[in-house]
Amino acid sequence: MAALAASAFLTVAVPVIGAGAASATPSGGCQSATVQYRIVGVDGNVVGADWTSQGGFHAWDTVPETVEVRLAPGQSVGDGCKYPVSLAEYTAEGANWYTSGRQSLVDKATVYLTAADVAAPDDAQRAWQKLTVKTPDCYGQIDLYGDDITYDGGTGEGHGPAPYQPDGVITPYHLIAAWNGGEKPCTPSTPNSPTPTPSEPTPSAPATPTTPADNPPPTEATTPPTTPKPSATPPTTPDVPPLESTPPTTPEPTPSDSTPPLAETGSSAPTGLIAAGAALIVALGAGAMYAASRRTRRS
Repeated sequence: MAALAASAFLTVAVPVIGAGAASATPSGGCQSATVQYRIVGVDGNVVGADWTSQGGFHAWDTVPETVEVRLAPGQSVGDGCKYPVSLAEYTAEGANWYTSGRQSLVDKATVYLTAADVAAPDDAQRAWQKLTVKTPDCYGQIDLYGDDITYDGGTGEGHGPAPYQPDGVITPYHLIAAWNGGEKPCTPSTPNSPTPTPSEPTPSAPATPTTPADNPPPTEATTPPTTPKPSATPPTTPDVPPLESTPPTTPEPTPSDSTPPLAETGSSAPTGLIAAGAALIVALGAGAMYAASRRTRRS
């Protein structure tokens, strides 16, 4: 009986001990995806080149007020995977990246691409998600990038540093394509203040003494400091990461009679079963020894 109990106990205990770090839930995740884009006009017609994933700074010859985006064909995108794509407009101090100086966010739009936005050969007339920002009226920069962060210089959650070429702040991150341009500086608007009407004559300002012509003040030739230009424009890529806050959904496994569920290990393992089995072996062994000793005494 002791041998049978020990055998039954080992049959249960061995799989538990040898299960290792088994898991009943398969692991998985969303991979980066390639974005395609094109500019459309107010009439819905394509402006310039059609669908492309080609990045670059000043990639557009026209102002990208409205941009259609989709995921490039031939990709396998899991259910639950989301890819944020944003279009942001900034004012700048110059018409190109090297003279852009300090930039200020003007407008921003964001969409989230999913498996439903993967292009297919038979959807030429399909409507795609659109990103629209205001029309710039001075020097500016418009960025298409693959996340939903607002790069406005804020420090709170969801905000990032604004682009600033002199200090080498190359944002947004995950940049896909960008435009720089404009024909005039951006001047901040100032409120109009009423001009006071004097009730009494305004005293004239005292005369400014003049410098004798034979003793002119010394003049010094000043040269403005030169700012070193970066060797390249910000890098771009059409491959964007998925939204980390939305993990893919996976079905939970269902136990069946033919496939027993995997055993658990660690703190959640059935240690009570192991302890009970060990106690049973000890009790049966003690009983067998006691019975054998009584037979010896009788004989």
